[in-house]
Amino acid sequence: MQRRPGLRREGDIVVELAGLKLKNPVLVASGTFGYGKEFADYLDLNKLGGLITKSVSLKAKEGNPPPRIVETPSGMINSIGLQNEGLEAFIKNAIPFLAKLEIPVIVNIAGDTIEEYAELAKQLGKEKTVKGLEVNISCPNVKKGGMAFGIDPTATKEVISAVRKATTLPIIAKLSPNVTDITLTAKAAENAGANAISLINTVVGMAIDIETRRSRIGRPTGGLSGPAIRPIAVRMVYEASKAVKIPVIGIGGIMTGSDAIEFFIAGASAVEVGTANFVDTAAPLRILKEINDYLAKHEIGDHHELIGTFKE
Repeated sequence: MQRRPGLRREGDIVVELAGLKLKNPVLVASGTFGYGKEFADYLDLNKLGGLITKSVSLKAKEGNPPPRIVETPSGMINSIGLQNEGLEAFIKNAIPFLAKLEIPVIVNIAGDTIEEYAELAKQLGKEKTVKGLEVNISCPNVKKGGMAFGIDPTATKEVISAVRKATTLPIIAKLSPNVTDITLTAKAAENAGANAISLINTVVGMAIDIETRRSRIGRPTGGLSGPAIRPIAVRMVYEASKAVKIPVIGIGGIMTGSDAIEFFIAGASAVEVGTANFVDTAAPLRILKEINDYLAKHEIGDHHELIGTFKE
């Protein structure tokens, strides 16, 4: 069996991914776990494979008008709009806590322009606590930047190239599912110097209040996440993993260990847990245990033996 580059086993379930050494292949997805401190009372953060922060932009963003979240069948629609306090406040307020963690801290960055992405990468590259960057070119809830970069392979290449030139940190390109062919943006990110890709971000959706005939969130559309999008995510991980040589991180409605196993079989080297964090604050570690239980039950000694083993 051919192993994907960047992944190897040491001891139990240790993963080397995009130049980062992870204790296990379960990370937490940006935008669902704050900056880590918010969940510190609910689970041992140091047992995670890695922590991906909420998006950080160069300047503070107020985000979108409320309501910002609405539950939908088997999922939820959000329209946060990348609200955050900006880079300076992140370094001042969040980094001191993150510096105490024993796991890789990956900062999700978001910009309105290519120059903003590059500047974020340059500044965060100076922070010893930051071990990698996840480049958010897939948020559907902002008027500028975000998904606009992630649905055009040329724009994807330009953003990732600029970030690559600005830092030596490992780069994970977070891709949008709102495209016709995910392999085009996946290849563009790889060719531009990304060390890994993560997918998928949310799918553009709507929820209408039939009494008011208005949107149930503050904008007409938002990003659908949760189990409702998992089959889409599994399909796109499958397609992307066949198109690129760099590792693929699966995201999308992972609620159980079985869901994560499905992503491994499709071609993911690791997974990010997102919406499940809103339902069960201990979900990432429960899912990790369930992965290990599956490996034990099936007498599989190394989880990467599952990766890309889908049978057509």
